[in-house]
Amino acid sequence: MGDSVDSAVLLVFFVLICSWTHVLSAEEGYISVEISNKGLDFVKDLLIEKAETSLVPLELPKIEKTVKIPVIGKVHMEVSNIILYRIHVTSSTVKTGDTGILIDVAGATANLSMNWRYSYSTWLVPISISDKGEASIQVEGMEIGLTLGLKNQQGSIKLSLLDCGCNVSDLSIHLDGGASWLYQGLIDAFENKIASAVENAVCKKLEDAVEKLDPLLQSLPKEVTMDNIFSFNISFVGDPKLSNFSLELELNGLFSLKDETAVTKLQHENVQVPISCNGPARMVGISVHEKVLESAATVYFETNKMHWIVDNIPDQNLMNTAGWKFIVPQLYKQYPNDDLNLNISVYSTPVIKIVEQQVDATIPLEVIIDVLDAGQVVPVACISVVISAAAYPEISSNALAGSLRLNEFTMSEEWSKIGNLHMYFIQPMISTLLRTVVLPYINVKLNKGFPLPHFHGYGLTNSQLLCTDSRLMICSDVASIETAPPHFIPVLQW
Repeated sequence: MGDSVDSAVLLVFFVLICSWTHVLSAEEGYISVEISNKGLDFVKDLLIEKAETSLVPLELPKIEKTVKIPVIGKVHMEVSNIILYRIHVTSSTVKTGDTGILIDVAGATANLSMNWRYSYSTWLVPISISDKGEASIQVEGMEIGLTLGLKNQQGSIKLSLLDCGCNVSDLSIHLDGGASWLYQGLIDAFENKIASAVENAVCKKLEDAVEKLDPLLQSLPKEVTMDNIFSFNISFVGDPKLSNFSLELELNGLFSLKDETAVTKLQHENVQVPISCNGPARMVGISVHEKVLESAATVYFETNKMHWIVDNIPDQNLMNTAGWKFIVPQLYKQYPNDDLNLNISVYSTPVIKIVEQQVDATIPLEVIIDVLDAGQVVPVACISVVISAAAYPEISSNALAGSLRLNEFTMSEEWSKIGNLHMYFIQPMISTLLRTVVLPYINVKLNKGFPLPHFHGYGLTNSQLLCTDSRLMICSDVASIETAPPHFIPVLQW
């Protein structure tokens, strides 16, 4: 098969891989991907559509035969330049079993062309007699069955052809040229050999195609680096699991810093949770454990991506010491009419939990009040703020988007160079800061969304997103979309 079929098979694996994604154990994955029978049917139809054009033209070997005919003597016959130039599949099925994925094609038709030639000599005529011409062949009722095996080989999926069978039940030959009407009966003797040649050639072509596809699957990247800082391992964990209803794959699934082999702060635990999508059957189900989100938060924290300098808020008076004159009198006394900055950073990894219908996050912030005094930045106080927020992810316009809502927050003084801070006076200002600056800034990023991955003109569509205990699930179909270069979900820039 050609590049078009290669792309069709790689599409499935790419869509699965690009959804999300270092691991703590080679025995478990944090992302489960289930391809339903509906999804396998889609891939099967796509492959067969490509195969109808990619398998042809298929050249068969020359066939020769010598027969002894009374009175005439020995007649040498041969058919050559046998070309299978068209295959059409009318019915096909796909199912999974203990041994692999089984694809059955029934009722296929095919058309072939060939050259024929015969020669003989007899004592009745002192010279050799020969004739030649062309022939067309119609194949009806061709059946093809193949079993594909999938195994994990060092984090990649190894594809192999476990079994292939092809049977031609009905074949008719029509001769043209020469005295074809006279030799039709002789040529009919080639039917069985031509049928056998077709059967062998089709399976050999399919075997060659799988052998070419396997290195392509092996060459898929096991790790993707973003911004030359972050990476995530997209290798497979364990062998694919086959049932009567689906094919399930496990991905490693945790983000990490580049060149690091694990996110050490995550605890080792069993995270296997079955996928369950509500509503109409979808082609693909993707289940993402909250550890994936936690690992992403760990990477952002360790690379100091969760840090802001705020010098502009809706109540700009609070960005000058004069606005704090009655809240923190000592601040105004030491630095009268100086401008302020708020240096905000996350001081430990946020805690993320996926619950029913939402994602809960606990975000510990450190807010340092800086005075801009005579061109110098002078830290004068530090406040610890712990935010409790809820995120509501959704899929909109083929992108993963969402919003963040503040539930509550607590405050405490860490240190101060401007006397004791009265939290009940400062709390309204911090609340205003969170609700009018920090959360809107994050929500602008989230509302833009992250495009769902696509590859070679195909991508996720008609997607549904569900939040359940510890798992984020995407249930989706796959369909043709406007062709665009392949991409991965971008990194959120703070």
